[in-house]
Amino acid sequence: MARKNKSIKKTGGGLKFWGRHAIEAALDNPRRVIKKISITREALATLEIPDDIAVVISDVADLGRVIPRDAPHQGMVADVDPLPDIWLGDILDEPTDRPLLLLDQVTDPHNVGAILRSAAAFDAAAIITQDRHAPPESGVLAKSASGALEIVPWVRVVNLSRALDEIAEAGYWRIGMDGDASDELEGAMGSGKLALVMGAEGEGLRQNVAAHCDTLARLPMSSRMESLNVSNAAAIALYAAYTRNGGSDQ
Repeated sequence: MARKNKSIKKTGGGLKFWGRHAIEAALDNPRRVIKKISITREALATLEIPDDIAVVISDVADLGRVIPRDAPHQGMVADVDPLPDIWLGDILDEPTDRPLLLLDQVTDPHNVGAILRSAAAFDAAAIITQDRHAPPESGVLAKSASGALEIVPWVRVVNLSRALDEIAEAGYWRIGMDGDASDELEGAMGSGKLALVMGAEGEGLRQNVAAHCDTLARLPMSSRMESLNVSNAAAIALYAAYTRNGGSDQ
């Protein structure tokens, strides 16, 4: 079924990924185009690389010059293309009860990478972001995701509020996470399909995005701490959604 809220066409050139988890996951992802892997002889002995991918033997100093300073490359750097676009409608048409996670203006690549890792761990169907207010794919994000960038579908949309309307039409119960909400998440989840919506640290959910949620909920938290990092809060919310039905893959 066709839906109006399309994903965003990516622009720009290739990317550089580094570190074993990010590169092994990229190699295992048939949707990822890998153009070249620069690698030390020691690391090459531990990594299976298909014959159709160019391999350049490099020393540690060479690798350090092509990625951010002090980045932990573990002896390997890959030149890759961004992943192909994913359409929101394709995700919503899948017959699954796994939760969706929407991020409202979460822009730090370390946070988004960590959230992707939690989304993979707790079997989320996809993360959804507004393209103008989310980081692009990058080596930093891929490293933080520890391979999850290749596992969890990432949908970029033009308008998050319109995406939430489509998500509701597909039968999802939309919960906006808000530290000032009166209800705790456990009591707000119900038993149907869930879409969890996280706001940026400090600003929280924008008013229009919150208005497109069915309810707002908060995480139970000690009064000794006012808030959590958004990646930690997302991990707890996803864990709660995962365990409400026994914690098995759905």
